Amino acid sequence: MSCCSPDNSCSTSAATRDEKTAGITTVYKVQGMTCGHCETAVTKEVSAVAGVTGVRVDVATGLVTVTTGAEPDDAQIAAAVDEAGYELTGRAENLSAH
Repeated sequence: MSCCSPDNSCSTSAATRDEKTAGITTVYKVQGMTCGHCETAVTKEVSAVAGVTGVRVDVATGLVTVTTGAEPDDAQIAAAVDEAGYELTGRAENLSAH
């Protein structure tokens, strides 16, 4: 499911909330994101989850990096991604920061 046209175009610009350095960082795999609007929708919903202090969405790789003050509740994160209209397919391998 995607919010965009079949050619993956979208006229909505992205607005992201950068993850903060403190806390637990968890990377999730999300299907269906294709543009800045997708990025904004996922960022907004996941940011609203209690305990989330930062969100970084990478549409190109389908990865959503979530920073929390304590161990995240995967079910709450999945529900937020679902509310945005996408599917969380699980945690990604722990990736090192660039």
